[in-house]
Amino acid sequence: MLLLSCQTKVEADLPSKLIEQEELPTVDATNFETTYTDSGIVRYRLTTPRLLQFDNKKDPYMEFPDGFHILEFDKNQKITSGISANYGKRYTREQKWEAIGNVVAVNSQGDTLKTEQLTWLEKDKRIYSDKYVRIIRNDQVITGIGLESDDNLKNWKILQPKGTLYVKEEQ
Repeated sequence: MLLLSCQTKVEADLPSKLIEQEELPTVDATNFETTYTDSGIVRYRLTTPRLLQFDNKKDPYMEFPDGFHILEFDKNQKITSGISANYGKRYTREQKWEAIGNVVAVNSQGDTLKTEQLTWLEKDKRIYSDKYVRIIRNDQVITGIGLESDDNLKNWKILQPKGTLYVKEEQ
């Protein structure tokens, strides 16, 4: 007597969600780098150790589980701002980014924002956080809870300022 089966034991033991196509990334890339252009002009450059892209989800997104770094350029290819974080997620339809863990954003004047979580609304050109923030400028360090700003970190407002420390430059 010979018995045959079309299902393996391993497949039967796996939860069905793990083998559904919707749960698997459509792209899984390592050491990924890309540029975003607008009318032939480079606007952003993104680098990440790992990219997971989920196009089959109801709300498609890209995930950066090992962190990311993104630079924004003006029309003359000059860097206008940059942001990096330990983890990130970009919701494709909403054009919304979430940066989490050791978030650092720098503008063209060298002002640096440090926080643990930051949201960037691409189409509104706005960033915000409801976490502790620290802004380091040439002559001062400003801290507080919550931040709203344009995406170039030029016009920012700390929602609950905690203090300003002025730094005197050495002559």
